[in-house]
Amino acid sequence: MKAISRVAQTLDQGVVLDVTIEDLTCQAYVVVSSPDLERVADFVPASRFEAEGDVHVTAVSTAADARQQVEDLAFNMNIGDTAVFLCLDDAAYQATIEELGQSQAAH
Repeated sequence: MKAISRVAQTLDQGVVLDVTIEDLTCQAYVVVSSPDLERVADFVPASRFEAEGDVHVTAVSTAADARQQVEDLAFNMNIGDTAVFLCLDDAAYQATIEELGQSQAAH
């Protein structure tokens, strides 16, 4: 699975990416955050929840988990859905954005 992405927006805690994985196109929010669903509304605007498509949230606890989490989420997504990756630390964050096609992104 090869992802291609571009940075759509930089957030205080991470980055928003426009991602293409094979036939799937989606927007991904990748942030350094505790794995708390309540935090999602802190960086994903209400308009994303109101738009067509689903919002999928997953926690990335370690850098080693990044590939599996990206693959699992992508498998369950449809075009236009939103993915949210709550990365426990900087290493998990870097690994996740690399799996999504970015070499490095500031947060």
